[in-house]
Amino acid sequence: MIQDDVLIHDWHALARSEDVVAAGKPVAARLLGEDLVLWRSKDGVIHAWRDLCIHRGAKLSLGKTSGETLACPYHGWVYDVEGHCIRFPAHPEQNPPAKAHAKVYQARERYNTIWVSLGQPEHDIPAFPEWDDAAFKAVVCGPYKVHAGGPRLIENFLDVAHFPFVHEGSLGDPEHTALSDYTVDVTPDEIVANDIKVWQPDPLGVGYGAYMHYVYKVLRPLTAYLAKRDEGSSGLALLFSITPVEEDHSLAWTYEATTTKEESDEEIIKFQESILMEDIPVVESQRPELLPLDLQAELHLRSDRLSIAYRRWLREKGVTFGTA
Repeated sequence: MIQDDVLIHDWHALARSEDVVAAGKPVAARLLGEDLVLWRSKDGVIHAWRDLCIHRGAKLSLGKTSGETLACPYHGWVYDVEGHCIRFPAHPEQNPPAKAHAKVYQARERYNTIWVSLGQPEHDIPAFPEWDDAAFKAVVCGPYKVHAGGPRLIENFLDVAHFPFVHEGSLGDPEHTALSDYTVDVTPDEIVANDIKVWQPDPLGVGYGAYMHYVYKVLRPLTAYLAKRDEGSSGLALLFSITPVEEDHSLAWTYEATTTKEESDEEIIKFQESILMEDIPVVESQRPELLPLDLQAELHLRSDRLSIAYRRWLREKGVTFGTA
């Protein structure tokens, strides 16, 4: 396991709920360098364990589920929902000792996603209030594999100055690159940037450009949020969360909630994928790969105020994963 106390004691999205079914095959996953197995018992409860049978080290994700048990594929050792081995097929008369136990982690479901913590989280899964708001239509986009560290991806999400260049024609316009000033408020629990005004080519789908007002929040080291509106009411919110698989391998998840309910799920997903696919080559090209927390390592402008606050916040929290 990659040792980062902050991220070990946090929640991370690992799989879509629909991909882990009762009476189905277990699902393999990886988080912070740790191999995990996800499985669902017949009561619908999700379980997340180390993907390792303690007998001879085979992957439990290659095994089978049956009701309230998971069986190892190698010698058939049977584990109950609490991780206790309850049967040795080669010695059915023997009661397995307490040592015959899988390593169990915490798992929860939210936003049609399975979230796992490898430690003892002090915070809940990041809040996304629009998900349950009847005024919004909510969709899960992802996960998408990215060969880059999580902090680089979150900083890119927070950066509106790249819109006219990386997302020309959709989120930005090269003829409107100037950014207004904005404020950033920082607390131990979150970072909030208020009223970042951005010109966009056709944000309302009516054939002409307009200024949109963004509010950004950093909720956890690898989870951020934005809400976008025009001069009227709010129309779009995104929760962006990065699963730290390895130092240079991440899964990106985007949760979108929009008041434009005429759009199909497929249309929403296609648009979010197109934006991320434009971002990925740029983020994967960044050097150093690790996000520099020393503010003297790179040059900064006023428009970088949010990313500067994010770097300072990570340093104060003691995040070491994906940082330099």
